[in-house]
Amino acid sequence: MTKIHPTALVHAEAQIDHDVEIGPFCTVGANVRIGKGTKLISHVVVDGWTTIGTDNVFFPFSVIGAIPQDLKYKGEKTELIIGDHNTIRESVTLNLGTVQGGGKTVLGSHNLLMAYVHFGHDCIVGSHCIFANSSGMAGHVTIEDYANIGGMVGVSQFLRVGTHSYVGGMSAVVRDVPPFAIVVGQRPCEIKGANIIGLRRKGYKAETITAINESLKLWKRTDVTKEQCLLEIETQYGEIPEVKQLVDFMRKSESGCLK
Repeated sequence: MTKIHPTALVHAEAQIDHDVEIGPFCTVGANVRIGKGTKLISHVVVDGWTTIGTDNVFFPFSVIGAIPQDLKYKGEKTELIIGDHNTIRESVTLNLGTVQGGGKTVLGSHNLLMAYVHFGHDCIVGSHCIFANSSGMAGHVTIEDYANIGGMVGVSQFLRVGTHSYVGGMSAVVRDVPPFAIVVGQRPCEIKGANIIGLRRKGYKAETITAINESLKLWKRTDVTKEQCLLEIETQYGEIPEVKQLVDFMRKSESGCLK
């Protein structure tokens, strides 16, 4: 049974599934759809063309589906799509997409967004990610599954953060973050090696982790070209699927990868 606190303002046209809880002083707009089991604790604003899946929890003062912070936005029908089983902590802001950026911002499932996290317009975020306090993603950022973003990290627009990567707190990310890597630093932000602890926790074999780590060491070389680096990595470790995934990510990078 859906529970809506008497002080909440829920538009009559909003589509609210069963077992949803909408707490005190929440506001839900006309074009919002909320899946079953989702909970808005209190003082949560959900607006715009926002679709929320099942069993999500939104903590106080989060603002979900507000218009993009982009001067080109002129009120077009763009979307925010949120999956299932996400935890959205205090004062998180997730914006709608823009027409120029594909029209939608997407958050997958099983993510933890700690307090004051911000996703700009047209971000595409996977599943099982952790975003620590006050981290901010500019517009058009892609975050792959199982990425971990430290506190007060800033990720510039149009960048990609690879799967199972770890971005250390207070880093300024201005190039793509390769999969499986730890990166830390403020201009420059640099690769420190493989995300060894994180990969062990996810059950990766020791030989796979070693191959990833050695591949990242080769990538950091400055005496050879990008393609020579990648060919050398492929020659030594190319039979390992995770290394192939790493090389493919680097080859597709339009903004360049961190070293």
